[in-house]
Amino acid sequence: MADIRTNYLGMELKNPIIASSSTLTDSVEEIEKLEQAGVSAVVLRSIFEEEITLEMEHEIKEAVKEGFDEGLFDYYDAKIKQDNISKYIDLIKGAKAAVDIPVIASINCVSSHEWTYFTKKIEDAGADALELNMFLLPSDTTKTCEEQEKLYFDIVNKVLKEVSIPVTLKISSYFSDLARMIQNLAGTGIKGLVLFNKFFAPDFDIENEKVISTYVLSNEQDIVTPLRWVAIMSDRVDVDLVASTGVHNGTGMIKQLLAGAKAVQIASTLYKNGLEVVENMIQDLEAWMARKNYEKIEDFRGKLSYSKATNPAIYSRVQFMKHFGEF
Repeated sequence: MADIRTNYLGMELKNPIIASSSTLTDSVEEIEKLEQAGVSAVVLRSIFEEEITLEMEHEIKEAVKEGFDEGLFDYYDAKIKQDNISKYIDLIKGAKAAVDIPVIASINCVSSHEWTYFTKKIEDAGADALELNMFLLPSDTTKTCEEQEKLYFDIVNKVLKEVSIPVTLKISSYFSDLARMIQNLAGTGIKGLVLFNKFFAPDFDIENEKVISTYVLSNEQDIVTPLRWVAIMSDRVDVDLVASTGVHNGTGMIKQLLAGAKAVQIASTLYKNGLEVVENMIQDLEAWMARKNYEKIEDFRGKLSYSKATNPAIYSRVQFMKHFGEF
């Protein structure tokens, strides 16, 4: 039988399928189901820096209505933050006690402010690793791209001073110099990069004339952007690359492994196809490896990466007018 183990952040995983941060990783019961389904690791649902801030502001407004003294604001600040952190710490401890697969904590962060102190609490709770889920929409015209990008390094450097567990960074493709940015982030001391995260996308309801959300779940076609960049960067950085967004089946996973990914993160396909999709993906990988006479993943991982491709220029091609002749 094919050996489908892989290594991510120094941890041996029984297969390359990681359940990414979502509501499916928000309780011990759901995490247990994911382990039973066959995933090799889970990324806990993110604790949001902005969520803590917004909750604090709501409590302060309510306190003002009740006539509380402003001196209590510091109390509310500390208490609300502690409540959120305590819930997250309990989730980590509960998951670690319930499952044998690695448990990766996740923080959705937008600044390098005081929140970084509780990364140590996450480590002390037993998390096997920490994923920083970061994205700053480049829509602030008052900041240069250099100022925006500096924040990523400020956050990473602060967190690395707090913890000794492996830190991985989940980023977007919204950078003016993406390849160099990936290389520079890889040189900070992090152990992995997840390419790429998926965001809320606004749409318009033209009948009710209001803004709504759309495309919450990814589609199989969404694999193309992370596939290109995993293939381009997998041989250019010394950190583990994980592919995210658009991996919906065994075929998508195999593609990303051929590009050079150490593992894949899945969420949308779990919602669309149920937990049984994990076993289907494993069976597809094992059958493909047997058909190709591969004994282990390292026999083919990165085989179609930029540095190993017979025509690496195809990864740099952005215009496809000649292909319209097919239609």
